[in-house]
Amino acid sequence: MKRVRCPKCDNYIQFDETRYEDGQSLVFVCDNCQKQFGIRIGHSKLNAANRKAETTDEREGAERFGSLVVIENVFAYKQVFPLREGDNLIGRRCKGTEVDIAVETNDPSMDRRHCYLNVKRDKTGKVVYTLRDNDSMTGTFLLNELLGPKDRVRIAEGAVFTLGATTFILREAAANNGGSD
Repeated sequence: MKRVRCPKCDNYIQFDETRYEDGQSLVFVCDNCQKQFGIRIGHSKLNAANRKAETTDEREGAERFGSLVVIENVFAYKQVFPLREGDNLIGRRCKGTEVDIAVETNDPSMDRRHCYLNVKRDKTGKVVYTLRDNDSMTGTFLLNELLGPKDRVRIAEGAVFTLGATTFILREAAANNGGSD
């Protein structure tokens, strides 16, 4: 089963892609807002080139600064987000809300601008990760411990933290030794 998102209200519509051939056009009507829109099954050459460029950039970023993995649950499917140097604002994806890591989830307990994960290099060149809450309604939990409003916690490879009912795992950069030879 595949999902397509309504361009007007972001509602998801599921369909069985095995019933259609590559190149076939499909028209959907959103149950939520009644918007009619179409898609084409398969990959166009232009979109494939864009996806390849984006994937390469994301892989390079993940190799330098690591990534966050969203664990699949009833609210969200598995997602992997590359991290960048500096503050990475994490929140629920919503039209009009700008965050660095926009998690696609139906979790109402995850704020649109929930927390920050700061990524920087220390004096030795090692990448350091610091997690802090952004005054969220439900809080940020690191290994089931609630972070206080001014807490800043260092985390490392495999750290598990939860925003609302959505859980993340930190994956450090492939070679997290920076310039220390």
